[in-house]
Amino acid sequence: MALIPYSLPKSLLFSMDPEAAHDLTIGALARFQNTPLACLWAARRVEDPVDVAGLRFPNRIGMAAGLDKNGRVIDGLGAMGFGFVEVGTVTPKGQPGNPKPRMFRLPQANALINRLGFNNEGLDSFLANVRKARFRESGGILGLNIGKNAVTPIENAVEDYLICLEGVFPHADYVTVNISSPNTKNLRALQSDEALDALLGQLQERRQQLITRHGRSVPMFVKIAPDLDEAQVAVVATTLQKNGIDGVIATNTTISREAVMGLPHADETGGLSGAPVLEASNQVIRQLRAALGPRFPIIGVGGVMSAADARAKRDAGADLVQIYTGLIYKGPQLVEDCARALKRG
Repeated sequence: MALIPYSLPKSLLFSMDPEAAHDLTIGALARFQNTPLACLWAARRVEDPVDVAGLRFPNRIGMAAGLDKNGRVIDGLGAMGFGFVEVGTVTPKGQPGNPKPRMFRLPQANALINRLGFNNEGLDSFLANVRKARFRESGGILGLNIGKNAVTPIENAVEDYLICLEGVFPHADYVTVNISSPNTKNLRALQSDEALDALLGQLQERRQQLITRHGRSVPMFVKIAPDLDEAQVAVVATTLQKNGIDGVIATNTTISREAVMGLPHADETGGLSGAPVLEASNQVIRQLRAALGPRFPIIGVGGVMSAADARAKRDAGADLVQIYTGLIYKGPQLVEDCARALKRG
């Protein structure tokens, strides 16, 4: 258990601009990870090993991509007891993202809205940080999440994904192809039938070359949106299986505002995350499980604020569960609570 109750830093962080609070948190984790001061937030990892996509996960709870876009605090996050940590989204070249302000809290709904826009330092800096991390040495599973630069035309998007796949492949336990952020223009168009098939076909071809080159296989997941209807989910499922993709992450943030209508900041452009996304995400997971069958790996993410929410993800059909906004609102204790709940079955 962490030495400092989360209520103390939370009161400070929630008095600040959300992005400033995020930057302060990442800076502190980066400075104090792998030092004795990590005991301030560290927790013993719940051991609940499970095999998914050919990987042995130490437990079923993971850190979702987006919190640590540059891979700076893999060890700091891992110390909270996560079985797996996913970092990124990384793009080939560094980019500033969208203009500020671009992150907003909706505390009445335990939610966030962000329109960050894949702000990151670029692939070279990302890989330098990943190489320094020790998380995998303790058995933790590391996922690296890849995307495209904002200035890259959507018709050339595959080139950015191929560059990133080449770069991250030797250092990842799994790679996530992010085609579902609402904050990069036209990105979600890649979820359509022909575009997704073309993208995944080329990525799979390159991955086979990389397997031969490096002598190791790295599973590839695709992260999709919660705003797909049942027919669109069925198309995605068919395309994933056709192209030999190893798993799916459901879901990213939503552009819907139905659950937060009338709240301050609800009309801000961007992706909504947190409690309001739980049911929409679970519905997509249920549809995916029905379409993909019982053995296809699904990582569930979206709206997990409690152990009960983690169980709901599992009951919907997820093999593993990720958190992000829940960590911001509830603190590191949520990791242990969720891991224990899923271990009990």
